[in-house]
Amino acid sequence: SEEDECHCHPECVTHDNCCEDHERHCGPDGFSSSRDSITEQELLELSEQLYGLDHNKARPSDIAINPQHRAGPEETGDKQDRSPQPLYKYVNEELFSKPTYASFIKLLDNYQRATGREEEVTAEELREQQRFLEEVMKTELMKKLFVFLQGKNRYSSEQEFLQDLEQMWFGLYSRGDGERDSSGFEHVFSGEVKKGKVSGFHNWIRFYLLEKQGVVNYFSHNFNGPWDSYPDVLGLQFSWDGFYKEVGSVFIGCSPEFEFGLYSLCFLARPGRACHLSLGGHRLSIQTYPWTKSTYGSGRRFIATAYVISA
Repeated sequence: SEEDECHCHPECVTHDNCCEDHERHCGPDGFSSSRDSITEQELLELSEQLYGLDHNKARPSDIAINPQHRAGPEETGDKQDRSPQPLYKYVNEELFSKPTYASFIKLLDNYQRATGREEEVTAEELREQQRFLEEVMKTELMKKLFVFLQGKNRYSSEQEFLQDLEQMWFGLYSRGDGERDSSGFEHVFSGEVKKGKVSGFHNWIRFYLLEKQGVVNYFSHNFNGPWDSYPDVLGLQFSWDGFYKEVGSVFIGCSPEFEFGLYSLCFLARPGRACHLSLGGHRLSIQTYPWTKSTYGSGRRFIATAYVISA
């Protein structure tokens, strides 16, 4: 009721005044009881641990990038290609034979990039999704994330965690006119085109592979993170088959499980809000948004998007 203090306020978890039925009425906005909520300090500590466990990341010798022009705020929207050379000078493609990379790359061609066009999911594509999830769950990084979330009473078993990841990332919903045309995974990692603009597309491997094919054209960068090893963070301007992306942030040189794990953590801990992390002693934040127009399970939300914002 109007005068009832309990309503869907995302800060209630922090202030320890959530309603008992907050989870049911307001969707999984963070964690329902204050005992199981995730503190800012825990996020900083866990993200540093996950950063240290990214054993599959690129070594400095595996990648050479050529960022060229740094765009000022007034330049990012003007669709000018100010960098004549590609972004990637060199990538050691042996990285891509590692199981998490190989299974990730198989997923990238499973999507129609135009919103409004229904995704047909074949049995083979479902197997590819499951294979990717199984491979990332074998990594120390994802096991660490699971143990942390289990300690917060979010999941009772690794199997339950795996099934929820599959739904939140790969479950289909409609960004168009009622067609089940999108998923969190497609949007974030593969990229979409909506209303003549590139939407999502926050993955370095996808960018490298398409740039190599000549369908992505790097224009400039507006942010270069403070890291001197990988993963690094870059804010990019580029075009994909003539469709423009004004600012697209990417982790460069991280493994698929690192990105997948950090985005999942932030979506579970701070959906719809900035999620403050620490990587190698440097602060950064990840912004996630839940899809609000449809749910799965008992009112759980799909991922609408997830991307890095500078600290």
